[in-house]
Amino acid sequence: MCGIIGCVGRGTETTDVLVDGLSTLEYRGYDSAGVALADGDIEVTKRSGTIDDLREAVAAEGPAGEFGIGHTRWSTHGPPTDENAHPHTDCTGDVAVVHNGIIENYQELRDELGADHEFKSETDTEVVPHLIEEALEAGADPETAVREAVSRLEGSFAVAVVIAGTESVFAARHDSPLVLGLGSDGEGPTDAYYLASDVPAFRAYTDRVVYLEDGEFARLSPDGWTVTTIDGEPVEKTVDVVEWDPEETGKAGYDHFMQKEINEQPRSLRQGLSERVDELAGEVDIGDLAYLNPRGVQLVACGTSYHAALYGAALFREAGVPAQAFLAHEYASAPPPVGDDLVIGVTQSGETADTLSALRAARSKGATTLAVTNVVGSTAARECDHVFYIKAGPEIGVAATKTFASQLTALNLLATGMVPTKDDRESIAALRDLPADVQEVLDDSSAEAVAEEYLDSDAYFFLGRGLQYPVALEGALKMKEITYKHAEGFAAGELKHGPLALVTANTPVFALVTGDGEQARKTIGNVKEVEARDAPVVAVTDGQSDVERYADHVLTVPESSPRTAAVLSNVQLQLAAYHTAAKLGRSIDKPRNLAKSVTVE
Repeated sequence: MCGIIGCVGRGTETTDVLVDGLSTLEYRGYDSAGVALADGDIEVTKRSGTIDDLREAVAAEGPAGEFGIGHTRWSTHGPPTDENAHPHTDCTGDVAVVHNGIIENYQELRDELGADHEFKSETDTEVVPHLIEEALEAGADPETAVREAVSRLEGSFAVAVVIAGTESVFAARHDSPLVLGLGSDGEGPTDAYYLASDVPAFRAYTDRVVYLEDGEFARLSPDGWTVTTIDGEPVEKTVDVVEWDPEETGKAGYDHFMQKEINEQPRSLRQGLSERVDELAGEVDIGDLAYLNPRGVQLVACGTSYHAALYGAALFREAGVPAQAFLAHEYASAPPPVGDDLVIGVTQSGETADTLSALRAARSKGATTLAVTNVVGSTAARECDHVFYIKAGPEIGVAATKTFASQLTALNLLATGMVPTKDDRESIAALRDLPADVQEVLDDSSAEAVAEEYLDSDAYFFLGRGLQYPVALEGALKMKEITYKHAEGFAAGELKHGPLALVTANTPVFALVTGDGEQARKTIGNVKEVEARDAPVVAVTDGQSDVERYADHVLTVPESSPRTAAVLSNVQLQLAAYHTAAKLGRSIDKPRNLAKSVTVE
């Protein structure tokens, strides 16, 4: 959930590279940050608070060095203080370490190190530099000392280490992502090398990357890079090229990344549909995935991705294939029998720890696994039997927006491609029109006025049926994440089975009503129920029903198929949450207590 950056070969620019790299990783969530610069000595500067606080401290203290590591921390062991911020050092100050993940046996190791070592923080990470210190004192060379320390760790970790007098950065990973950046794509020196928890940290300097796998160990030095196992066995690695431009991670004139990414959805959807939809033939092209022919489908995911998984499961069931969505953290602890089922992991980052555990549990039982992800080369993409990229482009805002829309679209393509039905032509035509329809919603939305009207509400409720139910859940989640207001999503039919007790004149209800079929008519009945309790109603509708008669406000979407109507409704709810948060003055791109990529269970 934290960010790591490392650099060798940038000379006097190293400090700026580290701090700027951490700045690009802010979206992952953090509450403190720090850097360690190494040359003859180790100089550590770290602060609780923001990257700007660190930048000011670095400017004042002037740390220097040609090799360095940096870190943004999201607190797990110990509160966000200067002492608990990374990097952490040993007793001599000659070893500095940054770490993502959780070291499960840290207390045992700390007890073993005992009174011979002085610990200055409450973190699990601090045992690592002291383990390295012990190995160095026993006569090990720096690389061997790091290997020995890492081999004793249990849990999830990505670690990066610098040692005084050693012109190298060492790194290792287990269940937490690390990627190397090699040379330059024209903006920096070709003999510079980088490592990070995510590509944006160094994308401004190079597009050539190497993804580390679990159990691998890397060394970066001015002479080059090597990757081995923890035990020192050489590993052959493939160099990949990142296709997206670093400018895609900027705000492009918008006030917030989230606002930009909501407005990027038409382009993201076009990217995800490109070369995959043939409307004339009435077919979608998902390559060899079309031949998987699943007898059953299980989808595993967390958070926003879980809402997409609920939607995907409904699509497969509509096509006649038994399907169910599971919260990944529940699935991994007691996975149900999978037999011949296809298990689909839906994960924006491809690094979500709970989802990876669920996928591994499924594979251990012989299931075929498929990752639906946005990140090329991510752990899920590499470990699963198959991968289907949603192609949304980089997403920086912590609250997922364009990736959710792209996940829904990708699951549409998968369900249609694997299980063709007689209704495919209508669905495919709607998919073709989807980017333009989303643009129409963005151009014409009155969500800002709705946000202003209900800014002082006690809570917000969201109702939907069928494919709109997962969107109702997602609408509530967006409102919670960025406004800090209480919000709940319900299957509309559940309203009178308890939630109706919460409805008052100060709890606006967003009702998702598209089409004019039975589901729409029943949802209008639920709208009448809340209207009778004096609750204001915001109808999200395509105008095919008469729900407007019972609504205080209407957010319109174009007429579409039931599948794509859900995507359009979601855009209106995103805008409602965004404008509410903006008017409340919230930290929209970095909501409190949240992280973009949850890499610990």
